[in-house]
Amino acid sequence: MAITYREIQEQDNQELAELIRTILREFKIDKPGTVYTDPTTDHLSEVFETEQSAYWIAEEEGKIIGGCGIYPTSGLPDGCVELVKLYTASSARGKGVGKMLMQKSIESAQQFGYNQIYLESFPELTTAIGMYEKAGFKKLSAPLGNSGHFACNVWMLLVL
Repeated sequence: MAITYREIQEQDNQELAELIRTILREFKIDKPGTVYTDPTTDHLSEVFETEQSAYWIAEEEGKIIGGCGIYPTSGLPDGCVELVKLYTASSARGKGVGKMLMQKSIESAQQFGYNQIYLESFPELTTAIGMYEKAGFKKLSAPLGNSGHFACNVWMLLVL
């Protein structure tokens, strides 16, 4: 069946939060200082009502199989937005879903007029990091902004 991509809706909150936490447990990064314990994870549709933000959902047969967005995290330099919460279900990996979600988020950033995209990740997420690098993200030596996700220790930046 075809995979559809759309913007987040309120009815996605619970299913999306469960997917995100399942994936963090899978990679053993379900710890404080991550979205695992972040209370906003349970109501992402509200979070992405923020101006200059967007969150994309990948859906197959009515089931959420991934998501990714951009968010104007406080403390980022002018013109910079954060790529956030890129997750794909294990059943969806290797099918280009993550890449498509990332691309839709990058396109949203460009439409909003951003000229840089920042992200935070973990070394355990080697496939994602490789995908980011192929898209042109470069590793940084320190974090930018105030995401509150102090456990993340991979920081990357894409200049658009």
